[in-house]
Amino acid sequence: MSLSPEDDLNAAEYALGTLDAAERAEVAARRQREADLDQAIVGWELRLAPLAEAIPPAASPRDFLGDIEARLGGTSLTRDAIVDLTKRLRFWRASAVAAGAIAAALAIGIALQETTRLSAPHQFVAILQKSADQPAFVVTVNLDDRSLTVRPVAAPPQADKSYELWIIDAKLGAPRSLGVIDQSNVTANPKLQSYDPAIVQSATYAVTIEPPGGSPTGQPSGAPVFVGKLIPTGP
Repeated sequence: MSLSPEDDLNAAEYALGTLDAAERAEVAARRQREADLDQAIVGWELRLAPLAEAIPPAASPRDFLGDIEARLGGTSLTRDAIVDLTKRLRFWRASAVAAGAIAAALAIGIALQETTRLSAPHQFVAILQKSADQPAFVVTVNLDDRSLTVRPVAAPPQADKSYELWIIDAKLGAPRSLGVIDQSNVTANPKLQSYDPAIVQSATYAVTIEPPGGSPTGQPSGAPVFVGKLIPTGP
């Protein structure tokens, strides 16, 4: 059985706590015997829960009935006036529910987005090698700031030559140089910072042998001798 719009509104108001005592008691009794209504209340409580954390405790407001009667000339409210105010109250309750639902959706969306961001991997490593048993360089990348380090492992020294690192991706067109590699020490450079993180993560990394100081043309002088791709190593 599906809920009517009025019952869904009652469920939302129950979760928000905007029903008066009699209405709340009625809905509380109904939810014990109507599973659809109970599920609707639970659903609204889950959707609105993020709002509770942002609302500080507040004392209950004083009774303004006397002030209202005074402004009306000191006379008691008539039945018609009470009915009219009740209708207005339900309208504003419905508006509050709609606004609360929108705010809750935004809060949940932001929370999910932040959770997704924090759970995504940030640290990557690539083993650049000619074959599985010949690792030459280890490339590490932090995707947050696109910092890059290259550590020599077993690449044979090249007299009067330089090893140069390249990033290769179809979206970039021709290979792009990431600089000459120090053959005896860790190399770090900031050149990846100008690239899109998605490209940094999916690209192929390759090493070529170049004249001292790197390629004079800005393009690889020959075929790569070592290649590899990044794999995630941790958050």
